[in-house]
Amino acid sequence: MNLTYEQNKRYSRQLVMKEIGESGQKKLLSSSVLVIGAGGLGSPALMYLASAGVGTIGIADADEVDVSNLQRQVIHNCADIGKAKVESAKEKINKLNPDVNVKTYKTYVNSENIAELISDYDFVLDCTDNFGSKFLINDYCVKAEKPFCHAGVVGFEGQLMTYIPHKSPCYRCVFEEEPKAGDVPLPKEVGVISAACGVTGSLQAMEAIKFLLSKGELLCGYMLIYNALNASFRKIKLPKQNPNCKACAKQD
Repeated sequence: MNLTYEQNKRYSRQLVMKEIGESGQKKLLSSSVLVIGAGGLGSPALMYLASAGVGTIGIADADEVDVSNLQRQVIHNCADIGKAKVESAKEKINKLNPDVNVKTYKTYVNSENIAELISDYDFVLDCTDNFGSKFLINDYCVKAEKPFCHAGVVGFEGQLMTYIPHKSPCYRCVFEEEPKAGDVPLPKEVGVISAACGVTGSLQAMEAIKFLLSKGELLCGYMLIYNALNASFRKIKLPKQNPNCKACAKQD
């Protein structure tokens, strides 16, 4: 596959990079990423994956756009209120980059459909906002040996980590069990600043792009903490895989 004249122009700033070049761009165009959640994290992640030229992007989300979403879910706008988030996001991506094949799944991701949803993708982004979904995504990605990047944002702080099968601790190694209702405040209870979602979701997209290109160092075995109030990043080394982990211990 040779890049077209239009593609050479579209990706010109990436093609001149020694880490990407034409071969890397072809890799991106032939790669696929599933984004679970088209909200505050998924919005910037989707836009940057699409603009970079990731050839197939899946979007899984069961909700419709609400006016309260627009403060942070920047892929949607006022004209999209009441529309399915997956369709709203697809429309924006199609306008941004016609090279991208967008697949939509207007559904709640659950134990009955997640294995099939993740099966055809090279990488998964966990852009959800609740613990149940995060543990579900972790457990099934581990089982399917599917690399993924977890992220979360509360208030002015974001966090993310990347799981690579057999090479790093998984989300359950770190957090073990889903907290009981009320034990940990949720974003809707304590609030979230929009730009923190933008930074964290963009970092998720970067993790996916680095993985697809086999370039750089992933957040594999590390948790990156972003604090917007003091403009700081902390890269915390995580413990090794938990030998008693209910998700990944039985894999090795």
